[in-house]
Amino acid sequence: MAGTLTLTSSAFDAGGAIPDRYGCNGDGLSPPLSWTDVPDEADSFVLIVTDPDAGGFVHWLLTDIPGDARELPEGEGDTAGVPGRNGFGGIGWGGPCPPSGEHRYVFELLAVSEPLGLTGDATESRVRAAADGRTVARAQLSGTYAR
Repeated sequence: MAGTLTLTSSAFDAGGAIPDRYGCNGDGLSPPLSWTDVPDEADSFVLIVTDPDAGGFVHWLLTDIPGDARELPEGEGDTAGVPGRNGFGGIGWGGPCPPSGEHRYVFELLAVSEPLGLTGDATESRVRAAADGRTVARAQLSGTYAR
């Protein structure tokens, strides 16, 4: 059973609205994230961001974030680890851009016991399979975005 991390953003509250600057209505920057309560067994981190209201559409995969990291600065997240393939067909952060209405976005941070070592075009299924059995703690932060 994995332990619990605490994941927050200075840009939005848990369950709150993600500001336009992070989505397709704005600059499309990756939001700032920070985490605490990291277990000693954590050697690196994995970040998976999905939209459950769009069938789990992937907005961000980031693996092999160094174990001593405790934040991803605004707009710089893709430089902190190895970005994977998003649902838009690109690599790295793809900001919220629901076709209509308001959608929820789930930021899931996994602390893993060793780097995953995946290539930069890794998919969500490859990331989750590689993290299986290596995850020592996890956290979730959700926000909403509307066009």
